[in-house]
Formats: sequence, structure tokens, C-alpha cells
Amino acid sequence: MKVSDGMKATHLVTILGREIPVKSSAPEAAVREVETFANDRINEIRAKLAAADPQLVVTLAFLNLAEQYLAQQAGQQAMASLDAKVQGMLERLDTALGAHGLFRET
Repeated sequence: MKVSDGMKATHLVTILGREIPVKSSAPEAAVREVETFANDRINEIRAKLAAADPQLVVTLAFLNLAEQYLAQQAGQQAMASLDAKVQGMLERLDTALGAHGLFRET
């Protein structure tokens, strides 16, 4: 079910069998993808900890996702740093080639 609220819509998602209304400007398909992803992560942990309290399962799933997110962020920062270094090297190369009347093809 979706109810419009300006730019955002309210979607009902089901986590651990409980319907939760969430507001999102994302399309319905994207909300369902997030819902499925979250349930898959929770179910992976529930399979390993069958007798665990649902709150513990959700907390562990959140911690796993937070760890993955932070690792991805660190990877993106490393790539941005590498891109900046390569760009600096290319600029120095262009300057050196230009000073000698040479050029670099792009």
C-alpha cells in the first residue's frame, strides 16, 4: 500500500512478520528491494541463531550492514585519493611534455 505525502510516499514494509509504515521518495520497486535485502540479511542470521531474540537478530544484521557500508566508504575514499594522485601525475606529465614542445594524446 502506498499513500502520497508530497514528494514522499508511505510504504508498508514487512520485517520479521511485522508491517511497518515507512516514508520514502524512492519508487515502490526500490522500497521492495530494500525490504527484501533487509529480510534476507535477517534470515541469514536467524538461520545461524535460531533461538535468538528477534531484537538481537536485527541488531546483528544492522551491525553487519554497518560494517559493510563503512568498508565500502573506505574503499571509495581510497579510490578518490588514487584518482587525485593519477590526475596530479597526468597534469605534471602534460606540463613536462608541453615545456619540451611535445604533447600527450588523449
